[in-house]
Amino acid sequence: MSSKSSKEAKLAWWQLSMIGIGCIIGTGFFLGSALAITKTGPSALIVFGLAAVGTYLVFDALAKMSAKDPQKGSFRSYAKKAYGKWAGFSSGWVYWSSELLIMGSQLTALSLFSRFWFPNIPMWVFAAGFAVLGLGVVLTGTKGFEKMENIFAIIKVAAIFMFLVLATLAVFGFFKGLGHQVNVSDRMDHFLPGGYMGLWTALIYAFYAFGGIEIMGIMAPRLKNKEDAPKAGKIMLLLLTVIYLLAIGLAVLLVPYNDFTTKESPFVTTLDHYKLPFVPHLFNGAMIIAGFSTMCASLFAVTSMIVTLSKDGDAPKVLAKEGKLKVPHFALGLTTLGLISSIILSFAMPERIYEYLTTAAGLMLIYNWLFLLFSFKHIIELTTFDQVKRFTAIALILIAVSGTLFDHMARPGFFISLGFIGLIAAILLLRNKLGGKKKKKKNTKVPRPRFQ
Repeated sequence: MSSKSSKEAKLAWWQLSMIGIGCIIGTGFFLGSALAITKTGPSALIVFGLAAVGTYLVFDALAKMSAKDPQKGSFRSYAKKAYGKWAGFSSGWVYWSSELLIMGSQLTALSLFSRFWFPNIPMWVFAAGFAVLGLGVVLTGTKGFEKMENIFAIIKVAAIFMFLVLATLAVFGFFKGLGHQVNVSDRMDHFLPGGYMGLWTALIYAFYAFGGIEIMGIMAPRLKNKEDAPKAGKIMLLLLTVIYLLAIGLAVLLVPYNDFTTKESPFVTTLDHYKLPFVPHLFNGAMIIAGFSTMCASLFAVTSMIVTLSKDGDAPKVLAKEGKLKVPHFALGLTTLGLISSIILSFAMPERIYEYLTTAAGLMLIYNWLFLLFSFKHIIELTTFDQVKRFTAIALILIAVSGTLFDHMARPGFFISLGFIGLIAAILLLRNKLGGKKKKKKNTKVPRPRFQ
């Protein structure tokens, strides 16, 4: 975030890949996959495959723009360059507000995971503790954030690898439990229990599991070779897709799809069918690390976004001012206030209403992906194949978003997301109107006569 840190050690492409993995694997996958499985059963594999393709196409566009013109504001800066100040203002504030709401839900999930070990401690205590730790990571600056995310990525991949090994052994009968009778034909007979409508409504949850590619764009200017941005993303998304599909495939193979619930990770549900000592504790710890790392990534990203907005005149100038630690303390203070508000909302509001808010926030992130794809054609001279990829990504995202209209759980979140977009648009119009009046007043001001 600081100018000093940005001039220090540059990133190799593989380091950016690890940061991407660290930022993306989180509660969106560990809990979002359960929502997809309950809606569409084993065919969640198709849903995650489609989401992987869509995410890759979005990142491909972002990476090409980053390689040609690295910008600290990433997608927000490209939107401004393509469509003007209104686009940069809207994209930046939509991202900031949506990430803050999502962080509240991440802290709630982390608190739930922690109560697995300490059931008598109030959830708000855990939420406050994780929030303070997350702010501490951000205070270490860009270099400290990179190191932490690399460590988190290794731990998360190792945890999922542990699940893959244990689940594979269970398939071959090395472990006996409630689900030890694996019958592939029975599982495949129920491959599409929710029909095509189930596939449609589940697609949005698969996209959520890939949420976080934005941080790759924000970190891309730190690459040693800017041309390596596409390679870093390809390796990261290939690894993520293989991990996701293998983990979900083994889960639905070992456990009947109707045994999964939206209140628990499908991988915990699978392991619960096999009484393995200490394994649930290890996996619970891994889920806490996963959720915490994505929360840290969100904190880092929204604070960086505030600084960029401030420097471009879309937020008060004071927010870009750095303190002794070379960290923009006013921007971090605003993010902290927003985070506190999100924590209060998550525990004060009825559970269902807050779920609607976080669903809306997730949709707003996807809207930014659309904005990025619309900006792409103005920043890069597209080939025919680029246009095909761009339209394919737009179509997949629109299918995912429209699917929320047919899901009673997600439908309110869709309309709330439109409300947020409308609010930001109203603020933008008011800001432009006031700015226009000030400019007009300044231009029409009659100078006082000067006397000799």
